[in-house]
Amino acid sequence: MSTVFNRTRVSESALFNPCDTTEKVKDFPVVCVSTFSENIIQKFASLRETEKIAELYTANGITPVYKIRYGGHDIAFYQSRVGAPACVSGFEEIIAMGAEQFVLFGSCGVLDDEKVRKRIIVPVAAVRDEGTSYHYAVPSEEIETDPEQVRILKNVLERCGYPYVEGKTWTSDGIYRETLPAIKERREAGCLAVEMECASMIAVARYRKIPFIQFLYGADNLSSDTWEIRDLAQYGLNEAEKYMALAFECGLEMMKHAQIKSQDRGGM
Repeated sequence: MSTVFNRTRVSESALFNPCDTTEKVKDFPVVCVSTFSENIIQKFASLRETEKIAELYTANGITPVYKIRYGGHDIAFYQSRVGAPACVSGFEEIIAMGAEQFVLFGSCGVLDDEKVRKRIIVPVAAVRDEGTSYHYAVPSEEIETDPEQVRILKNVLERCGYPYVEGKTWTSDGIYRETLPAIKERREAGCLAVEMECASMIAVARYRKIPFIQFLYGADNLSSDTWEIRDLAQYGLNEAEKYMALAFECGLEMMKHAQIKSQDRGGM
């Protein structure tokens, strides 16, 4: 019996699915935003206009799902758990609740400090150095981000006036096994960052046919022989409003884009 790293088919039906464990939530917002920082989530959860609408359940505890009004639309948001398997499980259950479009953002290790230089990172592909994506997409070294969603993200960044850089990211399961030779190899292959979820989330979004946007911001620096912790200690709290606003703007743009596509199909 071959492992998922060798199988060329991923279309077989699963024994059970997210809809078997998670109930659909009435009037769940079309767009859901998520990040990994508890500090950022708590900051927005404490706002007066925020309302709790659901909960995700795991052995690690309960994760609240919130709703906020932004730009005339309801948008859901919640805290994703770190690591591809946990992040993907939450994503699957949020889809089962009713989300149709998804925006994820989070910190990453910077592999090329000269190119990133405090810019938002737009992942165009992810190196699949983890396991979860292989359950949703046939084996390959890399998986590409949906070009349509990349264009939407870039349009939002340009409109909001935030500098960005496009490039590949390295999705790894082993945060404490980012060795100097591996970092050098990934940098030479064009990776700007290292993180733990992107490849898997791209694969799941493609498999479930959910429009998906992810952007990254640099936390710690791995582009020299000495590790620099930098903003990792704050987990993005210093720029919380900026990152969350960018995610909400991406969500609004995704909705607008979907409506235009629907109208175009209706007129054909």
